[in-house]
Amino acid sequence: MIAVLLADDQALVRAGFRMILKAEDGISVVGEATNGAEAVALAAELEPQVVLMDIRMPELDGIEATRQILEAQPDGPRVLVLTTFSDDEYVYEALRAGASGFLLKDAPEEQLIAGIRIVAHGGSLFAPAVTRKLIERFAGRAPAPPPPALDDLTPRELEVLRLLARGLSNAEIAAEFVVSDHTVKTHVAHVLQKLDLRDRVQAVVVAYESGLVRPGG
Repeated sequence: MIAVLLADDQALVRAGFRMILKAEDGISVVGEATNGAEAVALAAELEPQVVLMDIRMPELDGIEATRQILEAQPDGPRVLVLTTFSDDEYVYEALRAGASGFLLKDAPEEQLIAGIRIVAHGGSLFAPAVTRKLIERFAGRAPAPPPPALDDLTPRELEVLRLLARGLSNAEIAAEFVVSDHTVKTHVAHVLQKLDLRDRVQAVVVAYESGLVRPGG
């Protein structure tokens, strides 16, 4: 059973998501938060596997709530951001804060259900083209020094990181290197472990912000 926490300041939105999820086998809504501060408190109390997080909420917005939840529980819930803006800077900031992906609030029900299942099982939910567009648009505004751990990556792992940042799937990377999907998964796992990253989304952010991949490159 996937335990889900809803965090949205609009009661009708929460009710809509609750109705959708209630009808789905294997998913249970364990709590609802009306603002970011409540989301942080309930995430600690209820220990959900997935938090559906609105970005614009009173008291504490979804970005800061995401950051606080993941700082308090590094191995805790996965955060799936809900937004009405597919190319909003807030979405980029949420990804930087540690969100595992994002969905538009008007996404079809099947996308919502699939998204919850994907992130609950350790995956990331983002359209590579959209996320790359977001990161290319905003990463150049505040260049960050490369994390020292980049030096720990092997040449092959660095190349895998570059290809991840360009939106290639494991299968496409495997074809590029003429290796098996399993080998690519191992490289990706090593990249995430060495850079202390939660998932592929965070790897993409690091690749752009460190200058390893340039916007448009």
